[in-house]
Formats: sequence, structure tokens, C-alpha cells
Amino acid sequence: MSRIAKYPVPVPKGVEVTLAGGNISVKGPLGVIARAADPNVGVEREGEQLLFKVVGNSNHADAMSGTMRALVSNMVTGVTKGYEKKLSLVGVGYRAQAQGDKLSLTLGFSHPVVHQMPKGIKVATPTQTEIVISGIDKQLVGQVAAEVRAHRPPEPYKGKGVRYANETVVLKETKKK
Repeated sequence: MSRIAKYPVPVPKGVEVTLAGGNISVKGPLGVIARAADPNVGVEREGEQLLFKVVGNSNHADAMSGTMRALVSNMVTGVTKGYEKKLSLVGVGYRAQAQGDKLSLTLGFSHPVVHQMPKGIKVATPTQTEIVISGIDKQLVGQVAAEVRAHRPPEPYKGKGVRYANETVVLKETKKK
């Protein structure tokens, strides 16, 4: 059995976990997330904890037990606290503006870049050079942040572009004659 799967996932008060038909549904104060359960992993509820057991005796089942435990733990955290990614814009004239479910970016192109947010993702711009992407699905929040960053990733000579708030960009030295 995987080391991660040995630890139970605590279910806090106010969170409902439904195990039915090969699906795991977690409902909390921030929303509902559902995911298909792997058939190689057995999920059991014991009091205020979820336990994960390997079904069968294969390496794939062993690996998936730890994966399912991590995914369900992220689901429980998402519906209780939520997830957020912070991005910052570095560069002269680089600006961001949230307009409902759209993010309008001015990144030095001849046109503004408009990024449509998927359902369940909220975007905020506390300042013109900061973007906060939040939601209950950890994978989706990270994917949207990566898509926004991909519009203008940090370049290696001046460091201009869209970067994560805690990202450090190592600058290259320019050519010498």
C-alpha cells in the first residue's frame, strides 16, 4: 500500500461526502465537487474519516490508492477553504482588469488579450499588476493560472511578463562585444 494512502482523510463538520455508483461527491460551504473513483481503490467512511484500501494486488492499484487519497483530500480542502493562485505583471504598460468572468490583459501586443474564465473560477485584480485566481478545484485553478501566464511568460533578459507571485526569474546576461 502506498504511504500516502495509509493516512485517513479527516472530514470536517459541515462537509458531506457521498460515495455512490463509483463517484465521490464532496459538498461543503463553498460548493460541490464530484469525481469518478478508481475501481482499484476502495473508499470507506469510518466516523469522521475516509479510509482508502487497495482492491487487488497490482502496482497500479497501489499507486492509485495514494493518488485517490490525495485527490479526495484536495476536494475536502477546496470545499472548506478554497484555492487561489496569485500572478503578477512585470513590465512597463502591462495591466490587468477583471470584468465579471473575463480577464482583460494589456501585455504589449497591439490588441488587448481577453481570457474567459471557466465555470467555478473567480478572478480579481486588487491592483493593475496583480491577478488573483480562486476556486474550489485545485487542478482547475492551477490550469487557469498556467493559461494566463502562457499569454506572456517571463522573458529571460529583462524578466518582463506574467509570473506567479512567488516565482523567481533568473536573468541572463546580455551579449558583450
